Amino acid sequence: MKTERLQKILARAGYGSRRTCEDMIAAGRVAVDGKRAQLGDKADPETQRITLDGNPIRTPRDYVYIKLHKPRGIISTADDPHGRKTVVDFIDDLPHRLYPVGRLDSASEGLILLTNDGALTHRLTHPSYEHPRVYRVLVSGDPSKATLTRWRRGIALDGQRTRLDQVAVERRVERGAWLRLTVHEGRKHLVRRMVAASGHPALRLIRIQMGPIRLGDLKPNEWRHLTKEEVRRLHRELDLARGE
Repeated sequence: MKTERLQKILARAGYGSRRTCEDMIAAGRVAVDGKRAQLGDKADPETQRITLDGNPIRTPRDYVYIKLHKPRGIISTADDPHGRKTVVDFIDDLPHRLYPVGRLDSASEGLILLTNDGALTHRLTHPSYEHPRVYRVLVSGDPSKATLTRWRRGIALDGQRTRLDQVAVERRVERGAWLRLTVHEGRKHLVRRMVAASGHPALRLIRIQMGPIRLGDLKPNEWRHLTKEEVRRLHRELDLARGE
């Protein structure tokens, strides 16, 4: 029997951070083989029945990984209090509750991952892990070489120096220029704020890659399950091999 602390099992299964899961255990919401669990308890999710509020928790066999091309105007959350359509609404007939990994604002489009793997979600979104995200951005005007250099070296936003890891002009069009850029930081509206601060507001923003996962040829509104190879690459990059 391979046992782990309950909060780690719950967090990996997507029920929240470890601190949140500790609170669930302390509140008496978690049971193992019908017995109320205590903080510090361990269990084997493969051989023991672990429940939260009386319902069996998911195990790693139940993990789902999906990539979606989010169109503009769609909210990238699991729920919206105003009743607007969210990215989760595109995924039909799945027996699992999925959560988006990494948000895009309503006006932005492109790659969104959806999963019920809580550990993976934490690793991909927490700023300390600095996983690269790649975007194509149509900006107003024609950024000069000096501006591109300034973005690479960094500019001040909210009193903090912020830079683009890579940025290049893909092509120039009548409305402005298409840029391809890479960032590690995950601050809200970072890319839009950076280009706007230099006088080149974003007219379109499309995320085309998160970590090793690429948008590929998915059209807006389209989605598919990640292939086994994509999941393997994702776990390898995130150091989340299931045997650990």
